[in-house]
Amino acid sequence: MPDEPADSDNLLGAFIRAQRQMANLSLRELAAMTEISNPYLSQIERGLSEPSARVLKSIAEALNLSAEAMFAQAGLMSGSGPRDDDATESAIRTDPRLSEPQKRALLAVYRSYIAGSHEEANGADGI
Repeated sequence: MPDEPADSDNLLGAFIRAQRQMANLSLRELAAMTEISNPYLSQIERGLSEPSARVLKSIAEALNLSAEAMFAQAGLMSGSGPRDDDATESAIRTDPRLSEPQKRALLAVYRSYIAGSHEEANGADGI
């Protein structure tokens, strides 16, 4: 069981790195945006450090992610509520077989379908 925290940290770090790369930000740029030191951010991405909630929130804001999505990815929130969309988006973002433009395109299409299904469920058929 001692391997579990390291695996969790590695997944979180990979998720943050993928998000940073999709945003076309260097490690240094993200560090400046979040006011986190470059070496510490590098350690987080490599799974060597476990960031605090404040640090995760700062990273999420800089990457235009919800804090809830980042906390869920870090394992700080239980699976309460519908988080399937976060799991799907995370799978797309971290799939090494896809290029960054392909990931952006897939995410845009996926989000448009999700938004459309929410509108239908909320009574948009009254037009």
